[in-house]
Amino acid sequence: MTGDGPRSSPPPVFIPRSLADAMIAHARAEAPLEACGIIGGSGERALRFYPARNADRSPVRYTVHPEDQLRILWELEEHGEELWGIFHSHPRSEAYPSPTDVRFAYYPEAYYVIASLADPARPVLRAFRIVDGHITEYPIVFEAPGERAGS
Repeated sequence: MTGDGPRSSPPPVFIPRSLADAMIAHARAEAPLEACGIIGGSGERALRFYPARNADRSPVRYTVHPEDQLRILWELEEHGEELWGIFHSHPRSEAYPSPTDVRFAYYPEAYYVIASLADPARPVLRAFRIVDGHITEYPIVFEAPGERAGS
């Protein structure tokens, strides 16, 4: 034993089921290309999903379209929300950051929420933070309408 003690699990993040459904719907609508967007929120809680166009129009990478990014940043400010997360989809692979995702993870304070459509009947949504190339997964608690888990 190294004396570091047991490693604690990262705390959960909270995403309303309606937001998760909107992210999956956006991913399905954009398939076979990667979908993307920005998530507004506060603390460990997602509050609003802002779908965006993928400027790369690619099945393997994404860039939030600059016009959408500017519009969304203004909307975040109007709603008093933080840039809580960055969403994108993996149309054919697992919901885990790719080497490209890690290389372009410029927002260490944001959650990277990835949807996988590898099994179209069972989409998967996972949340990560990527700091200096290190990936940490955060468990997601999906909240029903009117529910505020963890409060």
